[in-house]
Amino acid sequence: MVSPWGSLLASEVRPVRPNVVVFLADDAGWGDYEINGNEMVKTPRIDSIGRDGVSFERFYVCPVCSPTRAEFLTGRYYLRTGVRGVSTGQERLNVDEKTVADAFKAAGYATGAFGKWHNGSQWPYHPTARGFDEYFGHTSGHWGEYVDAPLEENGEMVRTKGYIVDVCTDKALEFIERNQAKPFFCFVPFTTPHSPWKATDEDWERWKGRELPQRGTDVEKEVADETRCALAMVENQDWNVGRVLDKLEALGLSKNTIVVYFSDNGPNGHRWNGGMKGKKGGVDEGSVRSPLLVKWPEKVVKGGRVEEIAGAMDLLPTLVSMAGIKRVGDKVLDGRDLSPLMTGNGGKEAWPERTIFSTWGRKVSARTQRYRLDEKGQLFDMVADPGQLVAVNDRKPEVEAKLLDEVNAGKVEMGFDEAKAAGANAVDPRLIGVGYREFPITMLPARDGEPLGALKRSSKAPNCSYFVNWTSLDDRMVWKVEVQTAGRYEVVIDHTCAVGDEGAEVELALGGSRLTGKVTEAWDPPLFTNQDTLPRPDGESSMKEFKELKLGVMELEKGAGDLMLRALKIPGKGVMDVRRVTLRLME
Repeated sequence: MVSPWGSLLASEVRPVRPNVVVFLADDAGWGDYEINGNEMVKTPRIDSIGRDGVSFERFYVCPVCSPTRAEFLTGRYYLRTGVRGVSTGQERLNVDEKTVADAFKAAGYATGAFGKWHNGSQWPYHPTARGFDEYFGHTSGHWGEYVDAPLEENGEMVRTKGYIVDVCTDKALEFIERNQAKPFFCFVPFTTPHSPWKATDEDWERWKGRELPQRGTDVEKEVADETRCALAMVENQDWNVGRVLDKLEALGLSKNTIVVYFSDNGPNGHRWNGGMKGKKGGVDEGSVRSPLLVKWPEKVVKGGRVEEIAGAMDLLPTLVSMAGIKRVGDKVLDGRDLSPLMTGNGGKEAWPERTIFSTWGRKVSARTQRYRLDEKGQLFDMVADPGQLVAVNDRKPEVEAKLLDEVNAGKVEMGFDEAKAAGANAVDPRLIGVGYREFPITMLPARDGEPLGALKRSSKAPNCSYFVNWTSLDDRMVWKVEVQTAGRYEVVIDHTCAVGDEGAEVELALGGSRLTGKVTEAWDPPLFTNQDTLPRPDGESSMKEFKELKLGVMELEKGAGDLMLRALKIPGKGVMDVRRVTLRLME
């Protein structure tokens, strides 16, 4: 089935299946790389992917993180996939969506993801339910610890040692080493340069106080140290990309490995971006233009520059076509197979016109090969005016009318509704599954629960937050769940407790089931002081070491309901801070 917004999936059969490595940056802009004209940063290994292969000059992603990941995974506009936000469950990819990893796994590939997932945390939204054999990283969006971070490994939390990007890359390298004898699909979604502003000490030492000869388009809004820190984090990425490329070379896999690098949205700050308008969160050119670098020696043209517009949803049809495997699933695709633009097989001559749509909240813009219609209905000639300075509606009324019609038709087709843009941090109504036998551990972080009474999250950004201000018997936290398997569940609470507050009695309840326990000892560690190169942005929680409180074993019946944690007795000033509740099916 073909969408008016998309195209048919092309494919071809190849006798030897290539490996695939996909790097995805988090909050890096088009202008954060040497290959795109940044004279301040050094990115030789990332750039080498484009120099040894092709660089797409007009590649578009979404305004923010989880939508881009959904489009990459499914080949479909994110509004089709169930993704409506970046936290509180709104980032989840509908369970009936099939992913690029599903396709490669079905074709016999080893599949692994190592880094930031951001399309669902609990089964069946977890990456190991979406086609990946193994997963290591953090499933939420923002993560508050970049040094010695607690990360998840296939459902279990582990405390790591080192800088988060280095640690996740280590795991990717182990995966490649283990699977070198068979085809593999390795997804490395980096955490940086997303805040918190934490570069490695070595990288920051090079960047601290450095002059910035290239400045942001809106220079008065640029925060120089944030620019320095972001580019320091990009240089760390470059080093880690180099480690993977070197591993492929050492194992003799380089010639038959497709390597892809792109970012998930525009820059997370006002910094140099080639004079384009916009940054992360918007729908202007600079908000959604990303590098796309692809290499496959002897298959992809070396040093090619692709001018045709393309988008994140094109990567699934492109990769399955290049690998000669079948797509899994039959939902409408919005993406196109880009391989004819990269292989020199004459595909450019027959390449049809298209329109790519960028949406977030109530903002919608449309991009053709030459024009962009912005969220206010202003039309810009992007060839003559890449900075979107002078609207040309009066000179091109026919183009304006065509794009307005396409935007309106797209809204209807995609089910986009302005009302759905409200409540960015409202808890998603889709229930959280508990007790799947194939994945018996269910983690319920504060970001996915709802605080009631005076209880609140530690910051306005839910992703890496914890519940605080638990001082009253009227306070409670609720997760909307659906128990899949009746049985006994071990309950563990990750918590801290101030000195003098120990002794509080709490109850966890669901339906007719109850489990009571006591906060037996104080555990009140200081906030970490090693997690920030620059002051943490407003709205992001400072983190601390949480300790496990083993509440006991709870009998749960199958069915849906509100899982509620409340206090029965509070002998001190408060109860505890709660980062997550974990339920483990014991049978």
